[in-house]
Amino acid sequence: MHTISRPRGRNGDLAVAIVTLIVTLVMSAGAAQPGDRSLWPGGVALIVLSSAVLVVRRRYPVLVLMVVTVATPLYYPMGYPDGPIAFVFLIALFNAAVECRLPVSLWAVIAINAGFVGVGVLRGDGTAPEDPSAVVDAESVAGLSVLLLVTVAMGQYVRGRRAQLRAAELRAAEAERDREQEARRRATEERLRIARELHDVLAHQISLINVQAGAALHRRDDPEQAYASLEAIKAASKETLRELRGVLGVLRQVDEGPEAGSPVGPAPSLAGLSALLEGTRASGLVVRRRGEVGDAELAGLVAPPASLAGYRIVQEALTNVVRHAGAGTVTVTVRCADGSVIVEVVDDGTGPADPGALERGNGLRGMRERAAAVGGEVTVGPAPGGGFGVRARLPAVRAAGGEGSAGGGPAVDAGETTEVGVRRSMRDRAGDGA
Repeated sequence: MHTISRPRGRNGDLAVAIVTLIVTLVMSAGAAQPGDRSLWPGGVALIVLSSAVLVVRRRYPVLVLMVVTVATPLYYPMGYPDGPIAFVFLIALFNAAVECRLPVSLWAVIAINAGFVGVGVLRGDGTAPEDPSAVVDAESVAGLSVLLLVTVAMGQYVRGRRAQLRAAELRAAEAERDREQEARRRATEERLRIARELHDVLAHQISLINVQAGAALHRRDDPEQAYASLEAIKAASKETLRELRGVLGVLRQVDEGPEAGSPVGPAPSLAGLSALLEGTRASGLVVRRRGEVGDAELAGLVAPPASLAGYRIVQEALTNVVRHAGAGTVTVTVRCADGSVIVEVVDDGTGPADPGALERGNGLRGMRERAAAVGGEVTVGPAPGGGFGVRARLPAVRAAGGEGSAGGGPAVDAGETTEVGVRRSMRDRAGDGA
């Protein structure tokens, strides 16, 4: 049996049932003719039963239709006054057409037509031929069928409209969920981006400040050396504040609009690689640069997002060298190969005491995320003979001046052989499951 559990409209269903009961009783009693059978008690019982079940017409539409389909044909052969009890059947039929599939209503139409013919036959027995009620012809059956089918069609139309509205509501709800998920995804990505920016900005400069502060304390008996360390601390602090203002300025523009806050300076890029290396040298680390691509050409070889990613990757790699490697020398190599810009940072330190700590930290994860976001990749691994290396491959927006060159720049010195070995070692390590 079909059951439709729907809490809506319960008070309305009760009101419909009460009004239908009162109208049917009053009109049936008013239509009484001499010779009609008294409505009490059988006629009243059938009218009350047919009207009362309308209270649950939304929840049990098939049951209500069955009860009214049986009660309506039973009413007329008993000789009760002609009344609008058939109207109760139309209400139940319309309700079933709205709540149920089409076959349910069509079976009710067939059943009520059969009952109508049966009533005509029963009322024709012993009735004068000239009595119109005894005549059940094709025209009357056709008229009743048209009325019932129109009722069913109206109910099916309402059913279809409700289905369309429900589908539209579901689509709207799904679209809203998609928008919320997209907003959460973007918020998560933005939080990660901010975390990477703050980590890269603060970790590098504060590491340099920490090293220089220690050097200043160690050299406190040598004013000139201590003064140089304090100058380096001042420069690193100034650079930290500048980059922090840039990050916060971007956030303020996103939250409050483009007119909020002061203008934001250009984002760091590989074009500022020389300045980054010079700042790292202030920590006492020997920083060498090799390769054929200079700062000016890097600005045109790499798109701004990839250039920023490359800058931050080198910055983080240098930070790790200063903080963890115990190295005296670090070599930064920039070259072009196969439509990409390759940046390598190799130190001569002891390497991390706990290699697993690299994977657990934020620095290496941030480097890989940055590279992946612009279509590049980062591999890390120990260098031959000790030390550690970081290799980043970033997509180039145009080819360099020639294969393995950037427009005829200076050749790589003899140390390239060792660096090639480092790259191969890092590739092998990455292929083994890095």
